[in-house]
Amino acid sequence: MLFRVISLLLLVTSFSYCTNTNQHQKTMEEHAYTNELINETSPYLLQHAHNPVNWKPWSDTALSQAKKEGKLVLISVGYAACHWCHVMEHESFEDSTVAAVMNQNYINIKVDREERPDIDQVYMSAVQLMTGRGGWPMNVIALPDGRPVWGGTYFPKGAWINALKQLQGIYEKDPQKLIDYADKLEEGIQNSDLIEINTNELRFDKDTIQKTVAQWSKSFDRKKGGTERVPKFMMPNNYQFLLRYAHQTNDKKLLEFVNTTLTKISYGGVYDHIGGGFSRYSTDAKWHIPHFEKMLYDNAQLVSLYSDAYLLTKNEWYKQVVYETLEFVQRELTSKEGAFYSSLDADSLTPEGELEEGTYYVWTTDELKTLLGNDYELFKSYYNINAYGSWENNHYVLIRKDANADFVTTNKISKDDLIKKIASWKKTLLPYREKRIRPRLDDKTLTSWNALMLKSYVDAYRVFGEEEFLTAALSNANFIKKHQLQQSGALLHSYKEGKSTINGYLEDYAAVIQAYIKLYENTLDQQWLDTAKQLTDYTIVHFFDASKSLFYFTSDKDTALVTRKIEYNDNVIPASNSIMAKNLYLLSHYFSDTEYLKTSRQMLHNIQPQITEYGPGYSNWLDLMLNFTDDFYEVVVVGSQAKEKIQKLNTVYYPNKLIAGGTSKSETPLLKGRYSQDETLIYICVNNACKYPVKTVNEALELMK
Repeated sequence: MLFRVISLLLLVTSFSYCTNTNQHQKTMEEHAYTNELINETSPYLLQHAHNPVNWKPWSDTALSQAKKEGKLVLISVGYAACHWCHVMEHESFEDSTVAAVMNQNYINIKVDREERPDIDQVYMSAVQLMTGRGGWPMNVIALPDGRPVWGGTYFPKGAWINALKQLQGIYEKDPQKLIDYADKLEEGIQNSDLIEINTNELRFDKDTIQKTVAQWSKSFDRKKGGTERVPKFMMPNNYQFLLRYAHQTNDKKLLEFVNTTLTKISYGGVYDHIGGGFSRYSTDAKWHIPHFEKMLYDNAQLVSLYSDAYLLTKNEWYKQVVYETLEFVQRELTSKEGAFYSSLDADSLTPEGELEEGTYYVWTTDELKTLLGNDYELFKSYYNINAYGSWENNHYVLIRKDANADFVTTNKISKDDLIKKIASWKKTLLPYREKRIRPRLDDKTLTSWNALMLKSYVDAYRVFGEEEFLTAALSNANFIKKHQLQQSGALLHSYKEGKSTINGYLEDYAAVIQAYIKLYENTLDQQWLDTAKQLTDYTIVHFFDASKSLFYFTSDKDTALVTRKIEYNDNVIPASNSIMAKNLYLLSHYFSDTEYLKTSRQMLHNIQPQITEYGPGYSNWLDLMLNFTDDFYEVVVVGSQAKEKIQKLNTVYYPNKLIAGGTSKSETPLLKGRYSQDETLIYICVNNACKYPVKTVNEALELMK
């Protein structure tokens, strides 16, 4: 295979790289450049706006230029908070020698993967097919028509120049080799997410789920939490499903594992013990040293997860994690318009002006002794300012080992005194830390990620009843409706500085529909449910492939790429198709729509063969399967006290329910004919059969046991 030949050449030459003086000592005057990124709004693209590379944003114009000039296309994909993206920029893209090679032979396109996940998906599939792995920065060489022929992730400067020169040499001497390879790779990309209609009997059973979880459990790290691998990702949706499954099957061992995982994650350095919020993932087995960027979507999903975990366990530490994380989001990721920003960079400047990962978050013993005085020794013990918490260069990342109950016994201090101490430490250290040079903020607003954060605020409100959480949720819901929802019924994907851009992807529709359903359940404001239905109907028209019974990631209004991808694997964020399948399931109940239910069933049925092979990659699908295999309750509350009774119902963990309600007459399917002016009634229905209505929450909960 051609790629193996190229790889071998790169392996040989990367260790013997030397500069051809005559070729690479040309001045920038001889290679005048035009970097077009200065006109973009993406913080990631703007980070590269002053590179000596002739960067262009992705556009039909750039690809047309490649075809016109007969040049290969260099597509470099990353995101603003990506550490290794910054490293490669500094080593290669800021270097005039490298830029000269790129500018002479290639049309160079920079892509923000968060703005253009459709482009990222296509070329990531290519890189994974070629190399067996992926990541960012992602760098791909494509033919003038955009079809990839070579790619990888991070490359050191020497290897990068050699690769570009060799590929250009092949293109000049024998372009047919690259064309033939592009043909084969294109076929592989198109087949990489090929899902056929499942012609087996449409049937979901508990044994399938049980066997999948049993196989999955072989990878559990029962001491440190998560899976037995490094790096460790939080994967919130995995634990949402496992929490629910453990509860519904009364699997105490599984519940213990989930609690161990949630405790270890939040005790670890991946959780910011001073400012709240979570970093991206752990580079070690004990959740200590994070990859320090803070992403909106991680924090959103973890708020939802810890809220539900609190509801089931009543663990006060989980509640604290939720409150502190939302304080972080409000303080550092929320705009005046009620929108949520995308991320904080992993890197920040040291006092010496060097860009380093994590420097904003780490501590030295001298700093802590000076700031904490007599409290230092207790703080040192609590947050392990010792070999256990040590990182590098005499810096420490705070990490806990012990629960407060154990710590107070060992250290002979009362629980109340410890809580006061912790609050005092944070009150001292946070203002000090904020005087440091802050990590760069990616201040674009993405509709899908905002909807995840909106949902998390609703989840936190559902569990804890804090009105400020609902206020934040409503503010964001109205922001999306005002700025991102168009009169045509379409959503836009990105927003920055008053400008909404980029046609929405399936992830935007799926996440907003999901969030609006949740918002309706907790406010009983019908507009959110109606808007969810309108968005669903738009999505079916413009994204759905009836032959596959799945949704494309891009709308039929989008410009065609190498292929039109279908996202069905649950990852750090659940697949847009799995979210849509759950949305359709819920909306089928709310609107008595049999087509919605039929589509949801068929989507799950088509994915079922993949689910049994690898549970962690299909946890949101498994969660949907529980709706079909166990009782799923329609809880309908109507009457003047509907909101109050729903709040009481929500104090008990019942993930297998939906809520509908109203304080007045309604003609909607679940409420029609159920309103009584004199009393508030609760109806519990399952499998299209309803119990006799009851008046108290306790009676309703008894019917759901």
